Amino acid sequence: MADKIRVLIMGAAGRDFHNFNTCFRDNPQYEVVAFTATQIPDISGKKYPRELAGKLYPKGIPIYDERELEQLIDKYKVHQVIFAYSDVPHDVVMHKASRVLAKGADFRFIGPDATMVTSTKPVVSVCAVRTGCGKSQTSRAVVRALQALGKKVVAIRHPMPYGDLAAQAVQRFATLADLKKHKCTIEEMEEYEPHIAKGVIVYAGVDYEAILRQAEKEADVILWDGGNNDFPFFKSNLEIVVVDPHRAGHELAYHPGETNLRRADVIIINKIDTADLDGIEEVRASIREANPKAVVIDAASPLFVENYGAIHGKRVLVVEDGPTLTHGEMDYGAGVMAAMKYGAAELVDPKPYAVGKLVETFTQYPEVEGLLPAMGYGGQQVKDLEKTINNTPCDLVVIGTPIDLRRVCKIKHPTVRVMYELQEIGSPDLADVLGRFLKPRRK
Repeated sequence: MADKIRVLIMGAAGRDFHNFNTCFRDNPQYEVVAFTATQIPDISGKKYPRELAGKLYPKGIPIYDERELEQLIDKYKVHQVIFAYSDVPHDVVMHKASRVLAKGADFRFIGPDATMVTSTKPVVSVCAVRTGCGKSQTSRAVVRALQALGKKVVAIRHPMPYGDLAAQAVQRFATLADLKKHKCTIEEMEEYEPHIAKGVIVYAGVDYEAILRQAEKEADVILWDGGNNDFPFFKSNLEIVVVDPHRAGHELAYHPGETNLRRADVIIINKIDTADLDGIEEVRASIREANPKAVVIDAASPLFVENYGAIHGKRVLVVEDGPTLTHGEMDYGAGVMAAMKYGAAELVDPKPYAVGKLVETFTQYPEVEGLLPAMGYGGQQVKDLEKTINNTPCDLVVIGTPIDLRRVCKIKHPTVRVMYELQEIGSPDLADVLGRFLKPRRK
């Protein structure tokens, strides 16, 4: 392999593996010497398995912690470093590029045309400019609209493979029992369970061309349910992108969220019901600047709270969606909004009562205050989450996670659950655009 271009791929167990599969796996011009990992606990030290790496990599490919980047460039005499993860501020991306360039290697992105797999079925993609914009509720609304048009929809979810990668190559979820069968993390359950509850089959995993080919056998329409703010893995007939006026300006300040904004056929401005006017107008100005041809849909994200009267006057612990608070950088989510709306006396800070991996989470994300992110990437983290909840002295736990956390944690305190759905305002709406855009196929 002496004459090959030596490549290192920087990732977070998602886009990195897809880029390898589509651009490098069977490409004799390159030798991928290593992956680096960030954001995902316990992924470094593993290998991208030989079963997925292909005949050029009979020993698989090692995965290291990103903190070792410079040493790895020297060790493997790397020619090119591929940046392959998402939801990263533009300035942070360039700081990482500077680390690479200082060592003499090239710093590369691989774009949509090289990595998007073509489907035999129509594809609608739902992506966002940041984690926590409301992409999942938008995906559910798209499913409802497509089903109303008489289409059988199969959802394919952006990857979250943090366990046995070979076993996770192609995963199919049709029942809640499948979540247990595939040993899903809380983050995975949050994305899969709402679709399954509506009778929608979900596919996910590592090898997305193989996943697509299986899903096509069951679908009239493929829904790409994107993750973080990555751009789609599949060529789409319709690209829907969600923006968040609570974080106005982020739509032009993050990678590859700005790419999504500029590519979008349809842009949904979500959370209009709770955002201030200045934020909404700033987002509208960004759309006019970056993508004036996009169809814009206004939407709200109303809360539905079981037994909301139980919140009034109580000292509450709020548990929110983990990724939205951590690398999504939101100060609060639906749980806090419900607690404030329905008159909680106090938000109890769980930090003093955190244990194990939850202590690590608060150390890594010190800006998360006054609430508990539902981190659950593995069995130990789920146990630590449960113990932290039960350690925290409160009258009530407000669950703001997309799944019913009571299914995976035994919570000793009284609980109420907060749910939310996309509510389109006026016209056009999703039914309008789906009917219009699904007719032609993008070449």
